[in-house]
Amino acid sequence: QGAMAEKILVTGGAGYIGSHCVLELLEAGYVPVVIDNFHNAIRGADALPESLRRVEQIVHQPILFQELDITDEAALQELFGKHRFSAVMHFAGLKAVGESVQKPLEYYRVNLTGTIRLLETMKAHGVRNIVFSSSATVYGDPKYLPLDENHPVGGCTNPYGKSKFFIEEMIRDLCRAERDWNAVLLRYFNPIGAHESGMIGEDPQGIPNNLMPYVAQVAVGRREFLSVFGNDYKTDDGTG
Repeated sequence: QGAMAEKILVTGGAGYIGSHCVLELLEAGYVPVVIDNFHNAIRGADALPESLRRVEQIVHQPILFQELDITDEAALQELFGKHRFSAVMHFAGLKAVGESVQKPLEYYRVNLTGTIRLLETMKAHGVRNIVFSSSATVYGDPKYLPLDENHPVGGCTNPYGKSKFFIEEMIRDLCRAERDWNAVLLRYFNPIGAHESGMIGEDPQGIPNNLMPYVAQVAVGRREFLSVFGNDYKTDDGTG
């Protein structure tokens, strides 16, 4: 990495997808600056998230990390004053569909308010490039299958999906109003897999929100069996 290597801010960079992106950025010659508030991340040695400690071991490079909550506007302003970022990869936020139904205000506060403060800070410091971690929940109930990028959005059925849709709309409106902004929206379904080293992958704290962590936990002996539900779905054996 040369002295002019581009700095990329990665919010929520200690998480499953974020940590893999940090690794890819490092291998591509960028300098990722990672922030995370440890809401879902496991704290490792030296106050570094365990996932990032392992990334350091894979690439043999130190990672710039700061414990920071995206709803903390003053901390964001200080961070942007310290670093000259060329882009932001925004993975931070709450992400459990079921929990969002039980705690809608918390999801709107963290996901929407946090993103607004991030975008305002980016604008104030002249950073106009963002990759946003959205979700396929923005499609709502499918009108046709398989889904594609042209499928209508907005028919969201839970606060988590609605928060992602609202953020997408905020970013779209910002790009329409100020033509020098560049944005990419990533709509995940259920991302799975791990790095080929086996050192980083999905290992959520608490109750997993999708299938693969359950499968992995059974495989390594942390769970005795995998529960399979349903008997009348439109599948070969009727299970879901």
